[in-house]
Order: sequence, then C-alpha cells, then structure tokens
Amino acid sequence: MQEAISRWSETAPYWEKHRAVIREMFAPVTQALIEAAHIRRGSAVLDIATGPGEPALAIAEFVGNEGKVLGIDPVPEMVEAACREADRQGLRNARFAVAQADTLPADAHSFEAIVSRFGVMFFPAPVEAIQEMLRVLKPSGRIALAVWYFAERNPFHYLLSRVVEHYVESPPAAPDAPDAFRYAAPGKLRTILSKAGVAAVSEQVFQFSIRASVSLEQFWTLRTEMSERLRNKLKTIPRDQIGEVKREVINSLREYSAHNGITMPAEVLIVTGAKPS
Repeated sequence: MQEAISRWSETAPYWEKHRAVIREMFAPVTQALIEAAHIRRGSAVLDIATGPGEPALAIAEFVGNEGKVLGIDPVPEMVEAACREADRQGLRNARFAVAQADTLPADAHSFEAIVSRFGVMFFPAPVEAIQEMLRVLKPSGRIALAVWYFAERNPFHYLLSRVVEHYVESPPAAPDAPDAFRYAAPGKLRTILSKAGVAAVSEQVFQFSIRASVSLEQFWTLRTEMSERLRNKLKTIPRDQIGEVKREVINSLREYSAHNGITMPAEVLIVTGAKPS
C-alpha cells in the first residue's frame, strides 16, 4: 500500500494543476452519485478516495451550509490540495483527512450517504472497506460507487493506451490487480457489496459524455500527466519517438474535437446499496 501511496503522491501535483478540467469532465458522474446516494440539501456525506477534493467539494456546494462533507484519501499531498481548494472557495462545510478506506476517521452512524468516484478499484481490502462504510452510515443510509466500465467502451482511456502499446510492451493486469478496470465486469463489485452486508444492492451502466474545454494538445498533456502509468511508459520510449506517439494520439482524438474543446462518449458502472435498517 505504501508503494501505491508514493506513486499517487507523485501524481497529486498534476491532479491539482488540472483540477478544473477534471471536475468538468466527470461532473456527470458526480451528479449520478448524488442521485444514486439520495443526497439532499443538509445531508452529511463521506467521499472516499477524494483525491484533490472531488467530488467532495461539488457535493459540499450541493448540500449547502446545513450539510457537511468529509473527504478522505490515503495520500497526504492529495488531501493538502483539497484543503487549499476548500479554503479558496470558502467552503466551511467541507473538511478533509488522510485516512484509509478500511479505517475511517468517523464515529458510527455519522453519515446519510457515502460516495466514491473511481476509488474503490484501488482498495487493498474492499470487503473490509465496505463493512467500515456500513459502520459509519446511519440506518438506511446509502452507498454509491462509480467504477469504469470496459476499457473498449471508453476512448478516454483507450485512445492513448492503444498508441502507446505499439511502442511499449504492456502485459495485461492480473484479474484482481488494483487497476482502473478492476471492477469493469458487471456483477463483480455488486458481489463484494453483498458479501460485506450491504442491502438492496444494484448496479447500472451510466452513459455520459466527457467534455473538456481544452485543445487536442492540452488534452494530450492532461492525460499523460494525470496517469502515473502512462508517464512511466512514455519514459521508456526513445526521445526521438515521443513526437511520433503524440502525433498519432492527437490524430486519433480529432473525431472527438469540437469548436469549444473535446467531447467523447464514456461509460461507468454505478453500484449502489443501503445500510440494513
């Protein structure tokens, strides 16, 4: 786990740098989680694996001053970035803490809702983490988790990876490795929630559009900086070939380019459930 935290620590400055675009791209997923978790004005919400503060900050705006949001992440640099942004926005109802998903810094029955956007795939002990979520949920409180659906349904991922794989050998990840697509298969994460004791578990494929107000060149920079895995692969490619890789990627992006940025289809799984009454 410490090795993973170190890798994400290196990535944290890039996620803070691209904060506004990342929030824009995944705003539909945030809204889907709000709806799936039945979050309302005044709700107390926990955001697990918040990164530099999303979707916690967007949810803090939604629940208003009557509500409260706690965002946790195991990476100190991510939490520091989240605190800076909360201060910048003047959001007094959002706070952040360095913590693991399976040891939450909260009392029992503290929250009406718990969400995680693209975080559960990296939990080292997912069943224990879900059980810990149930501990801090109020009776009948809801859990809503977003994970990536299959890679081939998400050009956000495959446009770069397919090009880079022509230059760098990329063996497939082990079936349960902490990877972006660990829970892409329908039913896999749903089964974990059921095993942990979550009631009324369901899942849906959520289709949306990723919109980014950036140029093709800026999108290349965004994606290569956001992903530690991509950054490391690019380091192994000879310098005189990087320009060729970049041109191939940008050419493949052109079909998604519009006058005001980039728009591409995306699919995630939203898996939900409730604490037994």
